[in-house]
Amino acid sequence: MSRMTWIGMLAVAWMLAGAARSAVAAEPPAKSDDATARHSFKDVERWAKEFEAPDRKDWQQPGIVMRVLGVDEGESVADLGAGTGYFTHILSIAVGAAGRVWAVDVEPAMLDYIAKRTDLGPGKVTTVLATPDDPKLPGGEVDLVLAVDTWHHLDDRLAYLKRLAGVLSPNGRVAIVDWHEGELPLGPPAGHKLSREAVLDEFARAGWRLESESVALPYQYLLVFYPPGT
Repeated sequence: MSRMTWIGMLAVAWMLAGAARSAVAAEPPAKSDDATARHSFKDVERWAKEFEAPDRKDWQQPGIVMRVLGVDEGESVADLGAGTGYFTHILSIAVGAAGRVWAVDVEPAMLDYIAKRTDLGPGKVTTVLATPDDPKLPGGEVDLVLAVDTWHHLDDRLAYLKRLAGVLSPNGRVAIVDWHEGELPLGPPAGHKLSREAVLDEFARAGWRLESESVALPYQYLLVFYPPGT
């Protein structure tokens, strides 16, 4: 093989490698605030056995959660990612007859399950079929958005926070309850979890401030935030 042929082959190889590098660089990187877990919740009966298990109160500590949230009678609150309505039920009792609860979920079967519950409190409960990027809540009316084991399922959470800020009342807040990292007796696989530090960082980048935090739950963190400008 002549020297010129060898040089030509090297040049072609270098150009091909450069094209490959450019193609890789052109691919958009995965967003740091994308969901860590995606799966279907259509099998309501399966999930109801888990979400409504009799022993959930032992580790979920709903009494502690409600004390930290400070829900008052007459408030309007949203259960974001309501599932089978475990916290919808609790919130509907806490807000009383003058209050309102929006049960928000992207899965119609879950909302049907909630609509058929007979143990809801006196608060007016409205089911809301959301989309993955929009909670479909009324602007400026929600005193509290509670997201229990839901935040890690959302994509583009920084954009989602802008939407949440728009639905809150002047003193409205958002509360996140989600799983601690590491292996636990309960909860999703380790790779599906979103760390407390990641949540704090996302809210801080979006301009929200941490108002309170509880470390009382054995397997989950509980963070309460206020939106920018409050």
